[in-house]
Formats: sequence, C-alpha cells, structure tokens
Amino acid sequence: MPATLNQTQKALGHAIRGIRKEAGFSQEGFALEADINRAYFGNIERGEKNVSLSMLLRICAVLKKKPSDIFLRAKM
Repeated sequence: MPATLNQTQKALGHAIRGIRKEAGFSQEGFALEADINRAYFGNIERGEKNVSLSMLLRICAVLKKKPSDIFLRAKM
C-alpha cells in the first residue's frame, strides 16, 4: 500500500531533522544558514508542509547531502 502524502511528508521531515542534528545544526542555526524562515523549516521537519524541490535542494546544499541520501533515510 503506498504511503499517504502526510506519511511521506513526515518521513521526509524526520529524515531531514536527523541529518541536520548529526551535522550539528540547531533548527534555528540551520534555518539561518539556509535562509529559510525558522517556523517554516520547523513545519517541514514535522511533516506539516510539503517541501518543494527547490527547498529540498537548498536544504541538501547546506547539509552537503544529495536528495537521494534524504530519501533513503526516509525509507520512502
């Protein structure tokens, strides 16, 4: 059974949060570095917002990861 959009968003957000923490960023520090509104970034990590491709690429650039690294971590 395919995952729902909400489940996918949550899995992606959880993966981003884990990688961000491993990289040593606080949520606020990461949002500042990536030039993303901190509240919006928090929504992404909680799976409350559907992250766009351009936003995902911006997140990946700061984390020095490929999108596939995040998708594999999310087990989607």
